[in-house]
Amino acid sequence: MTHTVTARNTCLKRGWSPLNVVLMIAGFIIFWPLGLAMLAWIIWGDEIGRMFGDAKAQFRGAACSAPFSAAATGRTGNLAFDEYRTAELKRLAEERRKLEEMRAEFEGFVNELRRTKDQEEFKRFMASYRASTDATKADEAGTKSAGKGRKSGKKNA
Repeated sequence: MTHTVTARNTCLKRGWSPLNVVLMIAGFIIFWPLGLAMLAWIIWGDEIGRMFGDAKAQFRGAACSAPFSAAATGRTGNLAFDEYRTAELKRLAEERRKLEEMRAEFEGFVNELRRTKDQEEFKRFMASYRASTDATKADEAGTKSAGKGRKSGKKNA
């Protein structure tokens, strides 16, 4: 049991031990970030452990106090600033509402313009279509009447 604890302490010990160097080289060969992490552990092992522990303690402390803090409620503690901020937020919300109304009105205007333009284009298309079909019908009627005249002319001759 003592042997395992000693090996564990040697492995986790900061410094240039043969085991740490071999692990660092293997880390660089396998995947370079592993080797880089091992190098950082060799150089700053104790400090990294302390910093990680401090960050964990700070996070736990912040997580416990955050729901009841001023930051969670949006208050700064300065009443004048809080009132000013509230008034500005209300003004900005009103401005946003006005802009949204204007945008909706403009979209309606643009849609009406598109509808009018499309309707005019469709009327022009229908007029040209009717003119071309009327011309085609007139041509067909002209060729039929001319064809009837020929037939009747051949019979009489």
